[in-house]
Amino acid sequence: MTIRVLVVDDQAIVRDGLVTVLSLVPDLEVVGEATDGAEAIAMVAVDPPDVVLMDLRMPGTDGPTATATITAAHPDVAVLVLTTYADDDSIVGALRAGARGYLTKDAGRAELATAVRAVASGQATFDAGVGARLVARLGDAPAPAPLSVRDRFPGLTPREADVLERVADGRTNPEIAAELFLTVPTVKSYVNQVFAKLGVRTRAEAVALVLR
Repeated sequence: MTIRVLVVDDQAIVRDGLVTVLSLVPDLEVVGEATDGAEAIAMVAVDPPDVVLMDLRMPGTDGPTATATITAAHPDVAVLVLTTYADDDSIVGALRAGARGYLTKDAGRAELATAVRAVASGQATFDAGVGARLVARLGDAPAPAPLSVRDRFPGLTPREADVLERVADGRTNPEIAAELFLTVPTVKSYVNQVFAKLGVRTRAEAVALVLR
């Protein structure tokens, strides 16, 4: 299956480079280029892609604003942030806006292609540096993670809280299943229950909620 990608960046040389790189990957197809968030919103409204590769800081409508608008109107469209910024505010802001993944622009072609495929399939994905910052933020919480999650989300059952903690740590469903001695379908069921109770649609939104 070919994954359709919209590239959003205000710098022409960056857009050209991304289009060239993505065009070399057989299962990815660049279906459009946007110079800012407003143009991206308009293009998605006309012809929704599978993935929007979104820069964060652009003149006019910035990346987080465009991400929030796109994900609210088109929940099936995945936004993958690709930016030079990896500070906590940028990362958490993008996730709260609805981005499913976050990469910095030093990512290689293979890493970028893998991330596009991941968010297109509904997974959350972060590069190593961003993942480390998220784990560090979780580790800085005033209470231990298991107690913190259960206290902050009393509507979850203990097992649902266990699953949410591991989702927030970036673990995949098979990894969670192995740790909790469950089947993968059972984990998927718990994840769906957690998302429904928290009012989120993606793993990235769940991570952002835990980080608040």
